[in-house]
Formats: sequence, C-alpha cells, structure tokens
Amino acid sequence: MISKEDMIKRFVSYVTVDTESDPESDTTPSTAKQWDLANALVEELKAIGMSEVSIDDNAYIMASLPSNVDHEVPTIGFISHFDTTPDFTGANVNPQIIEAYDGKDILLNAKENIILSPNYFEDLLLYKGQTLITTDGTTLLGADDKAGIAEIISAMEYLIKHPEIKHGKIRVGFTPDEEIGRGAHKFDVQKFGADWAYTMDGSQIGELEYENFNAAGAKVTVKGKIVHPGYAKGKMVNSMYIATEFINALPRMETPEHTEGYQGFFHLHHMEGKVEETTLQYIIRDHDKDHFEARKEAMLKLTNEINNQYNKDVVHIEIKDQYFNMKEKVEPVMHIVDIAEEAMKSLDIEPLIKPIRGGTDGSQLSYIGLPCPNIFAGGHNFHGRYEYVPVESMIKATEVICKIAELTAEKAK
Repeated sequence: MISKEDMIKRFVSYVTVDTESDPESDTTPSTAKQWDLANALVEELKAIGMSEVSIDDNAYIMASLPSNVDHEVPTIGFISHFDTTPDFTGANVNPQIIEAYDGKDILLNAKENIILSPNYFEDLLLYKGQTLITTDGTTLLGADDKAGIAEIISAMEYLIKHPEIKHGKIRVGFTPDEEIGRGAHKFDVQKFGADWAYTMDGSQIGELEYENFNAAGAKVTVKGKIVHPGYAKGKMVNSMYIATEFINALPRMETPEHTEGYQGFFHLHHMEGKVEETTLQYIIRDHDKDHFEARKEAMLKLTNEINNQYNKDVVHIEIKDQYFNMKEKVEPVMHIVDIAEEAMKSLDIEPLIKPIRGGTDGSQLSYIGLPCPNIFAGGHNFHGRYEYVPVESMIKATEVICKIAELTAEKAK
C-alpha cells in the first residue's frame, strides 16, 4: 500500500492551500481561492492515469478508473470536498509531523502555549506510537476533508499500479462548499453515473455512517423601540430582553453541549443585538423526523406566545430546511453498507456504525438519487486549532477504498 512518506507529502500539499469557503458569497465556489486546489487536483488526477477527468464551471471535479474485469459490475463512486470551514482560519496552515506519538501532551505553539493534550482529548491515546499530523495551534488543519481527497487519489493510484486487483468502473468526485451546506447543490448525479457512492468524510478510524441529522436553520428577529432612556417609561421596548426570553424558553438541556447519540438539539450559534433589533441564528437538529418537525413547531409556537404576551408582532421567525436523514434512502440498498463493513473487517478494522451528529454531502446526494454512506477519513477535532489526523488511519482508509472496489467486483460475478 502507499508509503507513509507519500501520504504525508500528498496530504500536506493539499492542506497548505487555503480553501476556506464563505457562506455570505453567492458564487460557486464561494471563494475564488478554492480554484487553486481544484485545478491542481485535476492535473494530479491526469498525472496518475485517471480517465474522463473533468472540472465544470462551478469547480466540481469528476474522474474515472475504468473496469478491469470482463463481467458487469455496478459503478461505484468515492467523494470528498476540498473546501474548509469558515469557523476557523485555514490560511497559512503549517502542519506539524509528530513521529511515534508518546501519549503525552503535544506542544502546538510555544509562543502562545497552545497544547494538544490527551487529558482533554482522550482519543489521542488510541494512536500512541503512530505518526500524527497536527496544526501549529494558529489555524485548523483541513483534514476535513483533504484527508478524504488524499485517500481517494492514493487508492486510485494504487489500483492503477496494481491491475491484479480486480474492480469495476470507479468514479471519483471532489466538491466545493460542503462546509457551508452547498457541496451537493450543483453536483450532477447523472453525469457522475454511479450506482452508489461513499463520502470519505468521517472521523475516527472505523466509522461507517448511514444516518445523519434532519437539519434546519432558523432566523429569529426581535423588534424593539429606541427612546431616550431618561424618558423611556412606557415607551421603550428593548429587543434584547425579549430575545433573552426567547432563548430561555427553549429547553436548556437540549443543546449540543448536553446531548449525544440520537439526541437532537436547538443550537444558538450567533446573536447580534441593539435595543431596536436583535437577531438570533439557530440550527435545529434531530435524527427522528417526527421529533425534528416537533422542534420546528415548538419554535413557531414560542414566537406566537411571545407576540401574544406583548400584544404586538415583536418576534419574527424564518425556518428553512437544510437536509434530511439519509437513512430513508440507504436502508433500501443496505448491501452498500454491508460491503463497506465487510471491507473494514477484512482489514482488521473494527467497524463503528453510528449516526452522524451532523451532515455530509452524502445526505443530500442520497436524496437526489445517489445513495451515499459515509466512511472515516481519520481526522479528529475538526474545525479548530486542535485538529489532527493519524497517518496510519489515512493509509487504512485508502486500503478500505481498494477493498470495497474489489469486493464489489467479486459479488457481481
């Protein structure tokens, strides 16, 4: 399989290119700098010998590895995204290579005393003795999801160099703007032409996911009235106080920091307020469709209750669905999950089948005709300065891709 040195070199070449996406932009990709890596990936796919390499006007990349067997095999796909989250800077990423990790604290940045510690991030101890790639404490790393891209390209290169591994036609796809919820919006499923696909966008080694949140966003706008505070009695309406009532009326323990597993939540992620107007930005999440609808209804009901309390229309709410649980679309074709599980077990990887507490391109792709479970890419602590990825996990993910391709061809005989 690919050497550790080659994997590190490939991955570092990706993460040192800034591809941060921008939710305020109307273009696709949302930032021009995403083209820098997209164009480089196109050239790399051509260089390793892939066919049908294309990039469209929105920077969606597709390529093919032709079948090397005589019998008919379903066409499968592997997909990752090349943008990084706007939650934390992805500019000037300076990866640190930690050889033979000793299980102790890792000093990411001496100047700012930023430490990656197993006392806080216990998962680090799973990788004692392995090679870790970390940040320098001032940026994110970008393993979400440049690790997935490195794994897919490495797997395709390996299969090209080892034609004794039999496989059907394989399609690969790399997308912009996944981190701002648009990765699948302009993905041409018909052009991609796969029977099913896998996103390489999970975290810990062994993760295999075909359930994700139902998701919506809510914008709450509270209107007030500004009057000189010295003459405000009976006249001023302070929108920030009313907004606080709204916040406190929602279940305090149904927030991300108090939930896990299949438990849903309301998450207030942004607020901006003045006396005259306050805005609250929420995301609403739940795996269960009925519970999801009940959460949206609860916010609408609360809006009406507060308006009735003040006998005026002071609170406005706008709720927009974002994506839905892919389970509904994957369960009818569960053999695609079974193949991935079998591939992991054959490589002595313990499958960790669990729901995604989030979403991937795969959730949206599943609803537009491309069933698409999610497989680990190896990274941890995404979207921040403590992000890291074990190189050995990336190599294992590459092996899983090759094994899925091989098993799909075998089962098609």
